[in-house]
Amino acid sequence: MTFNTAPIVKTQMLIRKPVEDVFEAFVNPAITTKFWFTRSTGRLEAGREVRWEWEMYGVSAEVKVKAIEPHQRILIEWDDPPLPVEWLFTSRPDGALVAISTWGFRGNDDEIVKQAMDAMGGFSFVLAGLKALLEHNVDLKLVADHYPDAHVT
Repeated sequence: MTFNTAPIVKTQMLIRKPVEDVFEAFVNPAITTKFWFTRSTGRLEAGREVRWEWEMYGVSAEVKVKAIEPHQRILIEWDDPPLPVEWLFTSRPDGALVAISTWGFRGNDDEIVKQAMDAMGGFSFVLAGLKALLEHNVDLKLVADHYPDAHVT
């Protein structure tokens, strides 16, 4: 298989809360740690570098915040080599539509496909977890329970 165009992963979800609340859930680690990673060195702000940790798996990511447009857009780079991840927030009468995209996968075709599929699944879990948390105040533990046998003890 040869790609004519490099894959771009895109997933989205309507969160039935105001766009300001949904945006805040991604930039404020006090909220984000309730549905995604378990620890962060700080709030997302343009030009800042933070570290996200998934303590149950013993992994972390260095995150460089490239752009913040309040209530509209977040752009980061993470991993090594760095991959961009972009969140777009659209205010709607019924809530906020959040779209997450990532691209720039590297390796052979099999590795690129695996990375893209993992990213799609991961970001879909993140959006579903956020929806449950903000709309129903329920922590589904989607990220932690996705690989229960991989937990560090």
